[in-house]
Amino acid sequence: MLRKEEILSRTNNGLFVFKHYLPGDWRIGRHFLNPLYQDKKASCNIYFDRHSGMYKMKDFGNDNYSGDCFFLVGQLKGLDCNRAADFVEILEIIDRDLGLGLASGTPIAIPPMVNNRNAADKTEETPEKPVKPYQFREQKFPLAELMYWQQYGITPELLEHYKVCSLREYNSETAEGKPYAYVSSVTEPMYGYKGKQHIKLYRPFSTPRFLYGGSFGENYCFGLEQLPAKGDTLFITGGEKDVLSLAAHGFHAICFNSETVTVPPTLVYRLTFRFKHIVLLYDTDKTGRESARKQEKLLEEFGVKRLLLPLPGTKEEKNISDYFKAGNTREDFLKLFIEFLDNLYSDTLIMLKSCEIDFNNPPAKAQVIISAGDVPLGTQGNLFGITGGEGTGKSNYVAAIVAGCICPADAEVDTLGIQVTTNGRHTRRSCSMTPNSRKCNCSRM
Repeated sequence: MLRKEEILSRTNNGLFVFKHYLPGDWRIGRHFLNPLYQDKKASCNIYFDRHSGMYKMKDFGNDNYSGDCFFLVGQLKGLDCNRAADFVEILEIIDRDLGLGLASGTPIAIPPMVNNRNAADKTEETPEKPVKPYQFREQKFPLAELMYWQQYGITPELLEHYKVCSLREYNSETAEGKPYAYVSSVTEPMYGYKGKQHIKLYRPFSTPRFLYGGSFGENYCFGLEQLPAKGDTLFITGGEKDVLSLAAHGFHAICFNSETVTVPPTLVYRLTFRFKHIVLLYDTDKTGRESARKQEKLLEEFGVKRLLLPLPGTKEEKNISDYFKAGNTREDFLKLFIEFLDNLYSDTLIMLKSCEIDFNNPPAKAQVIISAGDVPLGTQGNLFGITGGEGTGKSNYVAAIVAGCICPADAEVDTLGIQVTTNGRHTRRSCSMTPNSRKCNCSRM
């Protein structure tokens, strides 16, 4: 059986796979136009990830093409590398297309540059790109900016809780090292989503709308830090503003860098232990719908579902922020979500219908046969078991119960504090007890 490690060892940690499947004259660590779609701005590069020990692809313009060499081949061949069967097929495809000879039992020799890690570092790997220097200056939220957030129900306290600030100025460098600066104004406000080692700029009325400063790591996730330890429902949305809008109306939510980012399955798996329902709540435009369907399929094993908002999908009406801005309340969204659950679990609810209690026609109350004080111990038609360690008096206890069952109503008998219903019919009750189970089954004869 093919193994991932064998493929990596014979392809310079995946670099040869990228060179085989990605046409064009691209270089490691340099941005290039992605040949897999109509890329208009060079924002894709191949780099060596020291943490995983393999080469990876990062596309800042379309994160659908970010991942290792196995992910890339899966994308090209319509396979999901997160599924075991598909991953095996991906390994077979790479072995066949690159002529590695692993499946046939005649593997090619490992090239010297691959066998020598230091040599590979010198010839193929470029130094990790340093984080560009950046600076920003915060300011107190002007009234106009607070009113902007208020239309979505977002309060100043919530902004502070989620570490959202108003920026007066932001300075950084371009990829070529040229300095640039942005200054906010009344017509072009600027906000920052602050992290421990990064900041994401949001300029709602400007171009570009988003800017990034610092190190974001492998998986950027906004709102994760603010989630409770346990909850009923968690929504995965398309943007930070949507997370804040949901939080303002009493719902838990997170988002990643964009809707096209592949949601990390490991993170979702951990979240399933904290939340009963995990629901995708993406935009209702074409991109949002397609991304939601894709993510639902990838996360199917974790029970993740998608909820479609009743919005037309236009620029002004496409996400949950627009939904609340239009005047819809928490109760409106809650009603929409309950209807979604009803449709989702309609078959299960139909099966459980027969188990519901009809309070207009309740079942007959079981007659208490044996009780201790006001606590029923044995009822008619049910088994009553007595357990205990050796020498604790189980036999005496059973004998007292049997005596209470068979004695006439006017007889006096010590039942060891247990009340036994009077034998009003003057019939005889029988008691059978197996030596192994020590269970007493009292019934009328």
